[in-house]
Amino acid sequence: MTDGSLEAGRNNAGRTVVLAGIGLALIAVIGVFMVFRFVALERQRDLQAWQVRLGIVADSRAAAVDDWVESQFATMRELSDNASLQLYMTELDLAGGKASGVTDEPAQAGYLRNLLIVTAERAGFAAVRGPAVKANVAPVGTAGIALIDARGRLLVATPGMPPIDGKLAEFLARRQHGARALYDIHLGADGAPAIGFLLPVHAVQAESDNPPEIGAVIGIRQLGPDFYRRLEQPGETAKSARTLLVRATGAVVEYLSPLPDGTPPLKRSMALDTPNLAAAYAIRHPGGFAQAVDYAGKPVLVTGRALAAAPWVVTRQIDAAEALADSDYRGKVLLATFLGSILVVSIVIVAVWRHGTSVRAAEAAERFRQTAERLGNLSRFLRVVTDGQPTAIAAVDGDNRYTFANRQAALQAGIAAEDMLGKDLASVLGPAKARAFDELNRQALQDKKRVVETHAYDENGATKVIKSDHIPLLPDVEHPTGGVLMIMEDVTDLFSERARRERTQKQLVATLVAVIDRRDPFAAHHSARVAEVARAIASEMLMTPTEVETAEIAASLMNLGKMTVPSELLTRSGELKEEEIKLIRASILAAADLLEGVEFDGPVVRTLQQLLENWDGSGEPLGLREDEILPTAQVVAVANAFVGMVSARAYRPGLDFDAAARNLIDQAGRRFSRRPVAALVNILDNRNGRARWASFAAPPETPPA
Repeated sequence: MTDGSLEAGRNNAGRTVVLAGIGLALIAVIGVFMVFRFVALERQRDLQAWQVRLGIVADSRAAAVDDWVESQFATMRELSDNASLQLYMTELDLAGGKASGVTDEPAQAGYLRNLLIVTAERAGFAAVRGPAVKANVAPVGTAGIALIDARGRLLVATPGMPPIDGKLAEFLARRQHGARALYDIHLGADGAPAIGFLLPVHAVQAESDNPPEIGAVIGIRQLGPDFYRRLEQPGETAKSARTLLVRATGAVVEYLSPLPDGTPPLKRSMALDTPNLAAAYAIRHPGGFAQAVDYAGKPVLVTGRALAAAPWVVTRQIDAAEALADSDYRGKVLLATFLGSILVVSIVIVAVWRHGTSVRAAEAAERFRQTAERLGNLSRFLRVVTDGQPTAIAAVDGDNRYTFANRQAALQAGIAAEDMLGKDLASVLGPAKARAFDELNRQALQDKKRVVETHAYDENGATKVIKSDHIPLLPDVEHPTGGVLMIMEDVTDLFSERARRERTQKQLVATLVAVIDRRDPFAAHHSARVAEVARAIASEMLMTPTEVETAEIAASLMNLGKMTVPSELLTRSGELKEEEIKLIRASILAAADLLEGVEFDGPVVRTLQQLLENWDGSGEPLGLREDEILPTAQVVAVANAFVGMVSARAYRPGLDFDAAARNLIDQAGRRFSRRPVAALVNILDNRNGRARWASFAAPPETPPA
């Protein structure tokens, strides 16, 4: 080989190395650009995910606050629609505002005052007692309910109602008559946040379809933790996430809720034109999403929702550093990984330059074969596991076509598992079942969360109950729209056993009540009446179904202990001695002892054991007080006292409902809890309770001698 040939070979090799270096550099530049592009897209996806998460929480918190505002107006509406209140104010209006022109005005005003007090205690409009003050210093009104006439004059008010002057008088003067009004959040006389709700009162028996306003009912209540807890998201895990309540007042943003730095409500405000202020953005763009700064200047992600029931905006925020920490970390890791990979690839390309493509192809083929084998083994293993389950397991795609079915699902369908693949739900399960499962699958895909439902079907003349779980599956190459994993469990036997046990328990209770009525004919139907009233009170107090059932069963069985009382004492028609009355009262505790070993869904025995306890701690046998007494025992105690007063006995007639209600109100806070008493009064006045229980006044039948 000549020197010229060697030189030409060296030049060709050099050109090849240079071209290879240029190619590697170009690949590196393109790779770095793609890494930065990928990191930016990842960050944008994280921002979109946070927009959805913050929006969901903001929607739920806004709905919770709206519901709270509407519930306060509902309380005022109960009063404004009260027939007694409307009649009183109509007579007063016809008399030109003179109390002397109202029929039995002192009695009507007293009744309305008691009604306002009971409603205020029940609904949270009662003034919170502050520290003791000197005797010659008038207490400051902070909360209460009041009636005003058409001229804005105060007629009746609860104790603690703020005076109608200053800002409250201005609010009443500028409000739109005939429409409800919100006395927006403000600082009360004691410096605590308060809010007011007003509804007009219309005349009764007016000739027009739209009777004129003759006055209004207004309630002022303090905003406490029970209101601000509605801004808290249950199960929150992010440290810096918070929900704030704000409003725009002129050119100022006011923070209506406590701030994380300890600032109380209404103690922080900022200019509405503060650059990039999160609260200002939420007010101007309710429903929008942005990166902004909070009141302390920290970068945050924020979204807002305007409320329907009040001129407020709910803002949901999270510190950007916490929200995007994972995204920034992933970006750094990806950047380092990709740059390192590019470097390693460059070194490997240079190191393996001379290796033939056939060797690499063979190695790649071997790797693919091993991967396919592993995937096949994993698929067979999963098939063995699912076929061994007693429940039916199947998967469908976004169009509800089967992509997988285990042996139990195939047995229930009556065809082979392989034959189910590709078929839709209707062709395998039938139109009725398919329609229900189709709806649940679409809901799971749409909400991206698990959906559980129980279905009852008529199969061969018998009812079959199926519990189905619908779990959304992530999209993949074969199923770009995702899918749903369905797990179907036959719970027919479980539901049948539960129904049988409930029927047995109800039959047992009915039998025991019949035995009690036979031993004490003068108090026949007493247990059933107390049970009926107790159930009504518990339902009015929005207790859980288990608590309502517990109160009803305990009331039905409270007189079971009379089996230990001599029958001649129970059938005596005259009044009883004090010792005899104590013996009969103690029979309630005997009823608890007799039922000690019986299993109920709720605390029936403990309820019976606490029926003789008093709210102020003066009861027996343990001297429990206030919240130490079960709510069910509080309810049954009020119901028993009420039925005992209004029911006629052989030796006396029953009290009328008004007298019985007054007795219960007088004893509220001492012998009874105020909540069940207020609930019972509301049932009598607004839930047709007087008509429902009018039969209680009928005298009992005299037992045969």
